[in-house]
Order: sequence, then structure tokens, then C-alpha cells
Amino acid sequence: MTYQIIDIRQRPELKSAAARWFHEKWQLPQEVYLESITAAAAEKVEIPRWYLVMQEEQIIGGCGVIENDFHDRKDLTPNLCALFVEKTFRKKGIAGQLLDFVCQDMAAAGNETLYLLTDHTAFYERYGWQFLCLVHEEGTSQEARMYVHYQK
Repeated sequence: MTYQIIDIRQRPELKSAAARWFHEKWQLPQEVYLESITAAAAEKVEIPRWYLVMQEEQIIGGCGVIENDFHDRKDLTPNLCALFVEKTFRKKGIAGQLLDFVCQDMAAAGNETLYLLTDHTAFYERYGWQFLCLVHEEGTSQEARMYVHYQK
């Protein structure tokens, strides 16, 4: 199986398809994704950034890096978000390779520390993420687990 990991800036014509794909996976409004992905594709800002895993012209995975993933700790930034790999492509190391690609790309841009809200603890710990603290999710009283990754 051959696939390619790309930064949306390499293929800005995929903005709408990417926004639709992320919306289908996470149910946030498609317009929210499109606005963020359009900002990333414009290359005028460092954050947000959006990444896709492509098999030929099919999106099979992706994730983003945004300032804040809906939590109260505005100082813990930037945040990895929306990581998803299509079910039929899981357990092939794609998510791990995507994480590595994103961490290296962000470090090259001067962001050696990334944060992440997740309850998939064992998965991310396998790739070097460490539990940092509990944070409050925006608009709720619920606490969520914040992880950190330091690129060396």
C-alpha cells in the first residue's frame, strides 16, 4: 500500500474535500474546518496547519494543529487535533507515521512542543506523548486529559 502524507499547503485545491472529510469524522461544522484549512493553505500563518494522508486521490487519514482544542488552558498551545485514520487502513502504522511527520514538521517551524486532549492514552503514549495535567473542556465542567510531546 502506498500513501503520501501532505501538508494542505502542498495541495490547496483539496481544502473543500478536506473540510468535508474532517466534518464527517468529527461532526464539527464543515465551515469551521474550511475556515481553518483555508487559513492554513494561505501560508500566511504558522498555525493552523492541516495534514492529510492520501492514497492516490483518496483521503485516508489526517489531523490538524490549531491554537486551542476547546479547553480552558490557553497557555498550552499549539494543539494537535482531529487525528483520524479510516477504519480499513488502521493497524498499519499510518497514524504513527502521521504523528511523527507532524511533530517533525512543527519542530522545523519552531514549535518543538505540542499538546493534545485525548482519552486514547495508551495509543499516544506509544508514540512518546506524556500525560501533563487535567484541563476543563470549554463550555462544560468536564475535565479532560492533556498530553504533551517534546520533539527532540
